[in-house]
Amino acid sequence: MKLTVIGLGQCGSRVADHFARLNLKARSERKATIAPVVLAMNTDQADLTGLRYIRNDYKHRILIGLRQTLGHGVGKINELGAQLAREDGDKLMDSIKNEPQFYETHAFLVIAGAGGGTGSGALPVIARMIKERHINKPIYALAVLPFEHEESSEDRSVYNTAICLKSIYEIADAVFLADNQRYVRKDASLVNNIEKINRQIVEPFYDLMCAGEITKGKGVGSRTVDGGDIIASLEGWTSFGVGRTELPSFRFPWEIRKKTFREKAVESFRGTQALDSTLSELSVACDPASAARALYVIAGPANEVNVDMAKSVSDYIKELAPTAMIRGGDFPGEKHFIDITLMFSQLDTVPRVRNYYEKATTWASEHKEQVAEVKRKLDILAEAGKDLPTLS
Repeated sequence: MKLTVIGLGQCGSRVADHFARLNLKARSERKATIAPVVLAMNTDQADLTGLRYIRNDYKHRILIGLRQTLGHGVGKINELGAQLAREDGDKLMDSIKNEPQFYETHAFLVIAGAGGGTGSGALPVIARMIKERHINKPIYALAVLPFEHEESSEDRSVYNTAICLKSIYEIADAVFLADNQRYVRKDASLVNNIEKINRQIVEPFYDLMCAGEITKGKGVGSRTVDGGDIIASLEGWTSFGVGRTELPSFRFPWEIRKKTFREKAVESFRGTQALDSTLSELSVACDPASAARALYVIAGPANEVNVDMAKSVSDYIKELAPTAMIRGGDFPGEKHFIDITLMFSQLDTVPRVRNYYEKATTWASEHKEQVAEVKRKLDILAEAGKDLPTLS
């Protein structure tokens, strides 16, 4: 599957930058193109400058709202971010249209941090623009949820997130949710943490997108998961992840041909181990039983991914999501690992989303009262000094 990837705001642009990295990696390792079009749009020119893999020209790094923000962002005011996206969104549309490889792509992926200003406000606006102009391509959104410390200390982040999620859900064909807090490593520095989190967010898309784009015989699975399977499996709220189990580093040829019953049992169990790892790394906490659709890809050496492994993985997912329509397949894309990519889609219950809606509703009513109280106090202060002369 090939994607047109668009990053909005600081967070969205940095995650999109890693999709550009994945595309270079796929071309180098697997001779496949998975994200031929990757663009970034922001109101902060310093953030655009810090990107590494997206092309460094005005058609790929798009600065908007320069007159209003002077290139320094919108300060978490998502209403302003949405306004600037409406006014300057045509710059992005022109860049998409002028990309030679755009019409090869199967879908759009629009990415933003849900708690920020530019990305949070622009996400639903840009998604609607794309939907109106390109009706034949699905539009997926990747919304990155704030850290816990941002939620506790910055009430505006919670409000922005709730408004962003509510707005994009009504427009996008599917919304991938990535909870920053689930990827945090407490002992790492802030810069390294964020860089690692961005890498982890995009990693589950790698095998999934490569599986249908490999043209060499050795890279084609016995049951290929291609763009049609992916499109049919994605709708509404979606959680995703990838897990890994390591294979023995070296075995003699006669050890491969002749296995003891214990070795055979362990070989079949590796798929279950990788799936357990995947479930612990899902992008957002969810109840798999509430999913109406599920998609998985088993990636590993062709001689290691056997029928027993595929059956055990499929049965395990069916136990977790008994009412879901499950699609899956294998992909001989790894040499030393068994990787399982898993997506639960069309979730009808996502506790994090409900929590944001409830908190934002409370904050909005309290904030309205606080603003009224501040205005009342300012009026009292102004009244006390009304008889004093002014120097202006």
